[in-house]
Amino acid sequence: MRNLYQEQLWNLNQELIQMGAACEEIIDLAAQSLTDYSEQLEEKTAQVGAVIDESERTIENVCLKLLLRQQPVAKDLRQISAAMKMITDMERIGDQAEDIVDLIPKMSKKAEENGALLQEMAKAAQTMVTEAVDAYVKQDLSLAKKVMGDDDIVDNYFNQIKSGIITMIADNTGDGEYALDLLMIAKYFERIGDHCTNIAEWVEFSMTGIREECQ
Repeated sequence: MRNLYQEQLWNLNQELIQMGAACEEIIDLAAQSLTDYSEQLEEKTAQVGAVIDESERTIENVCLKLLLRQQPVAKDLRQISAAMKMITDMERIGDQAEDIVDLIPKMSKKAEENGALLQEMAKAAQTMVTEAVDAYVKQDLSLAKKVMGDDDIVDNYFNQIKSGIITMIADNTGDGEYALDLLMIAKYFERIGDHCTNIAEWVEFSMTGIREECQ
């Protein structure tokens, strides 16, 4: 019975890894849209978003079956409960990446003109997703802590972008609408970082039974 349970947990981890990979991909697509938007890219983003949504449903079903059939206790119960919480944040990462891509064609100017920091911000968020899921699969508390700390990197990018936008508006009030769109994109990336932090906090909970206050 225990061997079957361990096999089911292994399957859960594989599903989470695949969902995490889809989250990485959709963040990358959102970053690409800043400089290379196309309808094909938007369609691809929607497809990856659908994969993330399906993964959420699949993992939720796996977790519920584990809870009902295996009736885990203590650390095993925390691990499964944490997975159910994590996928909610991962699904929201997908939604916010899609929101970024949806916004690009509506902008009055191309985002690539101010996209360097946004690209770096996206890369930092991608790394956070990868490491948060790895921390869960490997039950690596130090890696989970690193992800929590790395949120400061994303926040610093957001503050830099916000400062640049303020300067932009001061120099040319006609860029106000464009500046607000840029700020919205930066905020979406900032929220993606927050969701990654939440995931890492659930990893910490799965291992210790303690979770720091979420964002």
